[in-house]
Amino acid sequence: VQLQASGGGLVQAGESLRLSCAASGDIVSYSAMRWYRQAPGKQREFVANLARGGSTSYADSVKGRFTISRDNAKNTVYLQMSSLKPEDTAVYFCNGFLGGLGYWGQGTLVTVSS
Repeated sequence: VQLQASGGGLVQAGESLRLSCAASGDIVSYSAMRWYRQAPGKQREFVANLARGGSTSYADSVKGRFTISRDNAKNTVYLQMSSLKPEDTAVYFCNGFLGGLGYWGQGTLVTVSS
């Protein structure tokens, strides 16, 4: 199982950015796909969840600003981030649940300048 995250970069506060997570195999096989983030000096925290059935959930800190979605044909999950804030600066990781096991991709760095 491989999860390849990409799309990070340096943006200014208020701007948008879209992260991608390409999964090996059929993405619908994953019972859930999630995004987490880890800011410097802090623990990794949950950002967003997309269940196989399509339901979504978000951390309160990003609700209304971030959207998780997927493209089944491309086996890719996205995290659309809008109205970015400096406190969104972190390494973002995608996570997938397959066969009862969780798998992590490598992180992609998002830096939001004020």
